[in-house]
Amino acid sequence: MSQPRPATRIPRDTDKPRRFVFVLLENFTLLSFASAVECLRIANRMMGREAYVWQVVGEDGGTCTCSAGAVFALDAGLEDLSRDDTVMICGGIDVQAATTKKLLAWLRREARKGLIVGGLCTAAHTLAKAGLLDGKRATIHWENQDSFAEDFEEVSLTKSVFVADGNRLTTAGGTSSLDLMLKLIADDHGEEIANAVADQLIYASIRTDQDTQRLSVPTRIGVRHPKLSQVIHQMESNIEEPVSPSILAQEVGMSTRQLERLFRRYLNRSPKRYYMELRLQKARNLLMQTDMSVINVALACGFASPSHFSKCYRAHYETTPYRERGSHATRPSG
Repeated sequence: MSQPRPATRIPRDTDKPRRFVFVLLENFTLLSFASAVECLRIANRMMGREAYVWQVVGEDGGTCTCSAGAVFALDAGLEDLSRDDTVMICGGIDVQAATTKKLLAWLRREARKGLIVGGLCTAAHTLAKAGLLDGKRATIHWENQDSFAEDFEEVSLTKSVFVADGNRLTTAGGTSSLDLMLKLIADDHGEEIANAVADQLIYASIRTDQDTQRLSVPTRIGVRHPKLSQVIHQMESNIEEPVSPSILAQEVGMSTRQLERLFRRYLNRSPKRYYMELRLQKARNLLMQTDMSVINVALACGFASPSHFSKCYRAHYETTPYRERGSHATRPSG
């Protein structure tokens, strides 16, 4: 496996404030944006000077509404930037609709200047759509991983909290903005300043790009049984080509009947039922977040025929895949 490349640093006068330009997309996630800005504000306070400045912009230059409903006044529209600016695209819900042709054209033009471009939360989709992540490592919120992997095969998708690959930065959303910004502050001004910022934020455990974004299987399911965790991990890793319960049991040194009892005891369902729910959950994500045909979604989730897929989907979600797609029609993304 190739080692991640460090973020490109454009030489600059350290006495000159580093400028961040936050591009707010409609329905952006407030926590990701606020965490990033607060790190910069507190860094300035810790150093007793204006080491960082920032501007908040958006496509229309007027206002932008976050997913929590709060409306933000923008400083400007999509204007020309300096090559030593750092751009942070702030994504959130329905990032496909917020990634417009105008935004993509602006982003490609500015990226050609060589500046650092980052994507917070779901904005890795925007960077990938613009072609800025081709051949690079990246991350995105776990809920969007399935659709991202289908849409952008040329990007090496990871499950990391954040990724810095060359002059491209991506985060998984939520508090991962804190981890990325603390890394950038440490790169610029040293670990002592970054740790002081973390202390001010009551942030006791700074994560690195080696940390994964989701809770471990035992924590997620509320059960600490090593063999059960191994089986569930195998299920999650083999959605497109499901593995039979007998083989799963054999891999952890159990009989099929023992595996059945284990699932019944801890999860109140059979291994087959649990596996089916995992596959249907991925199918629902793909239906709602991509333009993949229902047939291709079925194949990607291990169903041999659309009719079987539709029957299982309806039994679980009380609607058909076609109706689900219709009620959450993917808007044009430009």
